[in-house]
Amino acid sequence: MLDSDLAAIYGVSTKRLNEQVKRNLERFPGDFMFQLTTKESAALRSQIATGSPQATDSQRNTNRSQIATGSQRHRDPRLRPYAFTEYGALMAANVLNSPQAVQMSVFVIRAFVKMRETLLGTRELAKKLTLLEKKLTGRLDSHEVAIVHVLQELMQILNPPPPPPDPPPRKIGFQPPA
Repeated sequence: MLDSDLAAIYGVSTKRLNEQVKRNLERFPGDFMFQLTTKESAALRSQIATGSPQATDSQRNTNRSQIATGSQRHRDPRLRPYAFTEYGALMAANVLNSPQAVQMSVFVIRAFVKMRETLLGTRELAKKLTLLEKKLTGRLDSHEVAIVHVLQELMQILNPPPPPPDPPPRKIGFQPPA
């Protein structure tokens, strides 16, 4: 997800998002976020179509590309955008102070606490997670897509190998040296 799209979700400007990310770079390793190359950034800009300058206002609205994002129209072309993975998007929620970002952070923390509480019955948890995944995929929005991905990863983790057997109990009393 691009920095401008993530900023729109969290209700802050792209400049503010990038500012907070730069202040907290230790929280954003390479698997959380990366900056697009100049070539990737140019390719992205070439995909964003705008109406021709000589067109009238009514024509300009019909000529706009349906994949164009409004957040990219005012970006300085010298600045390359950042792309965030799902981990980076969640970490960005933790470094921002907008109401939407705070709400997302609290939601994720509550979800993980609830999952930890439920880990006692692994089989039951797997069934519940499967049902929850089916329910969430029926009505996906931007936050639920990330949660569904986390649930899918958890489903893979929930099939661990059996634990090793307990060691035999120690004998009580004097033991002659072996």
